[in-house]
Amino acid sequence: MDHETNRLTRLVTLLTLLQTKRLLSATELAQRFSVSTRTIYRDIRTLEQAGVPIVTQDGKGYTLVDGYRLPPIMFTREEAMALLTAEKLAIGLTDTSTAQLTGSAMDKVRAALRRTDRDHLETFAPHIQVVGPGELHSRPNAYQQLVTAITQQRVVKLSYRAAVSAEVTTRDVEPIGLYLSQQWHLVGFCRLRQAFRNFRLDRIQDLSIRAEAFVARSETLAYYWAQEATRRGREKVVIRLQPTAVPAESVQRLYDTKHQFGWAYEQLLPDGQIEMTFFIGSMPYIAAWLLPYAGAVTVLEPAELLQELSELARRSYQFFAPATGV
Repeated sequence: MDHETNRLTRLVTLLTLLQTKRLLSATELAQRFSVSTRTIYRDIRTLEQAGVPIVTQDGKGYTLVDGYRLPPIMFTREEAMALLTAEKLAIGLTDTSTAQLTGSAMDKVRAALRRTDRDHLETFAPHIQVVGPGELHSRPNAYQQLVTAITQQRVVKLSYRAAVSAEVTTRDVEPIGLYLSQQWHLVGFCRLRQAFRNFRLDRIQDLSIRAEAFVARSETLAYYWAQEATRRGREKVVIRLQPTAVPAESVQRLYDTKHQFGWAYEQLLPDGQIEMTFFIGSMPYIAAWLLPYAGAVTVLEPAELLQELSELARRSYQFFAPATGV
């Protein structure tokens, strides 16, 4: 790419950034484009000379005059494909409301594409599939409501079913964030328990956004996870896996999910076994995960995990073993 083409690309991207962020500093822009701040100063002057109303805030950076917008810039084919992936993820992993909103947004993207790129998107769409935890219509329509509550700092009222007892409680929650780990989870300050709690969206029986706004808290999702790690502690677990002792798809399933159970590192042994080390916060949690790999997993430490697995296997046998007649 020659110098002038490179500069033109930078100017177009710079204008796009100015329309998407409230304030951008020269240093931030220089790092973004890997150029000097002097180059950014020249680029800003060029845009100003072209009639773009840029406001310079001394010591802070640049912003556009409020209300100024250019017509949408054409997406590249690669950008459109990335957005198609995002649409598939929203349909496969969120709720009906979010899927509909994402589809509406993608229709606008498609309308802005060149016909050839639009045809390419339509041809390629069937080749990307996201397999979610269940049918879209059967999932709780909570995700989009919670996004709204988080952004507006509104209290939500939940009817929530406990995992073990199945007891349903009603509680007011100040939501701070959502995350996906096999299922969607809400983290928020529970006024009933007077502490931060983690709620699985598929256990929410009913949800409504209250009119009450709450004062923003300094805690974030990262803070919550750090506090949970401190509260639970982390215990070292070492196992050996014999991959040939179970079907290949089972081994793949273990590898796909190992990070959710505190996987830290592993090494391949001369006999073909894999020694895996985990740092965990819940012994029953990892035991339930490892039980289907009986015959392929050897527990090296701690002894408590072997005891947990033995007890879990005993209860499973008592429950599922056929009754013998007399």
